[in-house]
Amino acid sequence: MSGTSNKSHGNRQERQARASAARIYAVQALFQMEAAGQSADRVQREFLNWRIGRDNEDADVPSDDADQELFARIVDDAVTWQTRIDQMTDRALVEKWPIGRIDPVLRSVFRAAGAELVTPKTPPKVVITEYVRVAQAFFAEGREAKFVNAVLDHMAREARPEAF
Repeated sequence: MSGTSNKSHGNRQERQARASAARIYAVQALFQMEAAGQSADRVQREFLNWRIGRDNEDADVPSDDADQELFARIVDDAVTWQTRIDQMTDRALVEKWPIGRIDPVLRSVFRAAGAELVTPKTPPKVVITEYVRVAQAFFAEGREAKFVNAVLDHMAREARPEAF
């Protein structure tokens, strides 16, 4: 009986790791789309064909462990809902720092997280925790992670007030 429990616990951890990897890839893809002016379709194809599912010594995460469906959904939803997400982000930021002045990596974090917040598939607190971890993966100092936590908390309360 304990073997079954360990196996299900291992499967849950594996799913969580795959979801975390998909979120990191989604942030990278959104950053690339903005920085290079590339379409979502092109960037998704590149990631799915050349990054996710490929062993790459330079990758920040194990490439074969990403949830490809979650990756695609986040990127698609971020593009579909970008105006709404950016407006929520702007309202969560200080007036003198609109989203256009935010570091492009942080902007990508907010857009990916916002994509998950505007669709009710993942609980807001999970989204916040996951994207704080993503911010920690990209920024060595803790201030960005604290900033991401505060902004996402505001965005989550606006997008899904019933969850609080």
